[in-house]
Amino acid sequence: MARIGVISISDGRDHVHARNAGFIQSKQDALVRSLSAAGHQVVAGEELVATNTLATSVARQVAAAGVDVTIFYYAVWSFPHFTMLAADATSTPLVLVASTDPTEPGLVGMLAAGGALDQIGRTHTRLWGAPDDAALIADVGVQARAAAAVASLRGATFGRFGGRPMGMNTAVANTDQWMRQFGIDVEEIDQYELVLRAEQADAGEAVKAREWIEKHAAGVHYDGKKLTPELLERQIRSYLAIREIIEERKLDFSGIKGQPELTEHFATMDVTEAFLNDPYDWNGPKPVHVTATEADMDGALTMQLFHKISGDPVLFADVRHYHADRDIWDLCNSGQHATWYAARSDDPAENLAKVNLYPEVFFFPAGGASVQHIAAPGRMTLGRLTREAGEYRLQLMLGDFESYDEATNEELIRQSTPEWPHAFARLDVDGPTFLSRFGANHIHAVPGDRRPEMRAVAKLLGVRLEEWTRAGESA
Repeated sequence: MARIGVISISDGRDHVHARNAGFIQSKQDALVRSLSAAGHQVVAGEELVATNTLATSVARQVAAAGVDVTIFYYAVWSFPHFTMLAADATSTPLVLVASTDPTEPGLVGMLAAGGALDQIGRTHTRLWGAPDDAALIADVGVQARAAAAVASLRGATFGRFGGRPMGMNTAVANTDQWMRQFGIDVEEIDQYELVLRAEQADAGEAVKAREWIEKHAAGVHYDGKKLTPELLERQIRSYLAIREIIEERKLDFSGIKGQPELTEHFATMDVTEAFLNDPYDWNGPKPVHVTATEADMDGALTMQLFHKISGDPVLFADVRHYHADRDIWDLCNSGQHATWYAARSDDPAENLAKVNLYPEVFFFPAGGASVQHIAAPGRMTLGRLTREAGEYRLQLMLGDFESYDEATNEELIRQSTPEWPHAFARLDVDGPTFLSRFGANHIHAVPGDRRPEMRAVAKLLGVRLEEWTRAGESA
């Protein structure tokens, strides 16, 4: 969860503050308890702000604790210039929260402070309610998770293995723009480094992993040509190599070009990418390392934000086909789907029981395994950061993944590439709108309705939001 600062603003008249201090403190304590119970780390100001000097010193104290977002809390009428001074002393996103207890004019204090911030152009969010109001705490959580996700980008390093894949401009972003707008550095790593490290990786570990996969997967369909135990172990050693490079270079998220060099001459990166995006491997639980295929920078950036907000692995796919007769989309891409999506279980054996490894198709003559499954059904948030005339926009929508009886699933996957993973998605946007306006061939998804957090992310990043629904564009 996020790290939240709480600063209570009071009246600047000594006799009024003396009368109100106990009331303010009791409201603040209740708010802190509610936020802590929701799983957040809370840093409360050491004093209530009732003077100009305290406005600055308390805000600096809270800021020094490294909070992701700062709440200015209004339980009573509060002098607005205290808010202005406190805001100047912190660089975090601001959430103004008013108590709705009618015995004191907390709403008045928030509106006066918010209006003053508007006048200087300081962006903020306004919320209100009782300190134990579940809806208020949920709304604060949305803002806090979004702020934490955005803050995590600054100082991060993206590892790009290889360059532009197959002329795909939407996969390549301006590194200067990334540093200026998001605070992300891009570390360029040649694909040959991956090949060299893979050749030197622990052969015994690769055998152990292969046997674990063979034991738990629905099937490993060796054909003696495009998929052999040796080729599967090469893919596993590639995973071990990437993990080693990630650790050495302290990479926060990554992208692997793969095509055409590795897929022509070495092996596909399907197994590598799937397990990097999984929350486990054969050695047990591990942190997800967001990794985009085709070195897709904007895809990886979108995935990283989705992951930081939700804590879940993030699905990466091509928008492969629209089944107009069913009004569903086949989201399919070679092996990129984390195996976690097969059942969305904390038990890797339960997920892998629905995963098949097939010999790669003709696109990839070097061979290796594709990681095939049908994504488990459920509500999903889908979207992507895309660019129009050099400016970022967030394209966002809700959808549902669906799965059908075995015969229907088989019929659908055989209409495209049955060896690859599929997610059948019913989107809350009509087909013509999506096809005429979506800014890439790649799309990303995470479980649940994460639109509120992503709306807040767009606001914090200063990017335009394009949110689509069947009822029409909502933002």
